[in-house]
Amino acid sequence: MGSMTDTPGPESAGSETTRTGVRAVTADSFSLADAVGGVRGLAESVAPGLVFVVAYVTTRDLMISIVASAGVAVLATVVRLLQRTPVTQAVGGLLGIVVGVIWAWTSGEAEDFYLPGLWTNAIYGVVLLVTVLIRWPAVGFVVEALRTGWSPDALKTEASDAPGATGPASGSDDDAPRDDAAGDDAADDDQPSPFAGLTAWRDDPAKVRRYSIATWLWVGMFALRLAVKVPLYFAGDVAWLGTFHLVLGVPLWALVLFLTWVVVRAPRTA
Repeated sequence: MGSMTDTPGPESAGSETTRTGVRAVTADSFSLADAVGGVRGLAESVAPGLVFVVAYVTTRDLMISIVASAGVAVLATVVRLLQRTPVTQAVGGLLGIVVGVIWAWTSGEAEDFYLPGLWTNAIYGVVLLVTVLIRWPAVGFVVEALRTGWSPDALKTEASDAPGATGPASGSDDDAPRDDAAGDDAADDDQPSPFAGLTAWRDDPAKVRRYSIATWLWVGMFALRLAVKVPLYFAGDVAWLGTFHLVLGVPLWALVLFLTWVVVRAPRTA
């Protein structure tokens, strides 16, 4: 795991929808268990990689390691399908395993099982670094999209709350006659742009600062993973590479997610 994706959780009657993955940063309170998808979600994320490294260290047989790891990921997906529960997280883990398996199978080198993850972390890290350097921090767009849900009403509220936003002109005469065409144009103008809520926050220096800090947290996470795992990859040390893949995977991701929530959550007002 290392992306900024999320899996929506079940909604209980009369309670707030469980927010898993990146959606957890918009919750009123942060739940680590909900963020990682509970014990089951954690197991589905960790088990395939754990099985691969244990099988390889034990047998030194790449084929056995690949089959065992892929089998665990497929099993998790099949069980969810049979139980008719959301399969997004399990399928995401399965796809990640399949890509790693293909690389390792093609090259015949066990360390290549982790190569797609290294490339993914490098791409995410570079993209996020660019966004924060040009002062369009990516975390801001992600969080605002989750908060507004692309709802027109929510987008209109976000835009009207932005610094410098103005409401209807005071002293205007609502009963004054107006041209129908002009009225239609005015009605159209009242409809918010689909991107209004996604960009309104950039007019607020405090929000830009918070989202920049949060984006740096994610850049740091991807950079740390690469700094630790790339030397191990080139050294061909599969045991330690697999170990740090697990340690710097879900646990580090959950920590960064919590820190992001702390940084970006809206200040409480009286």
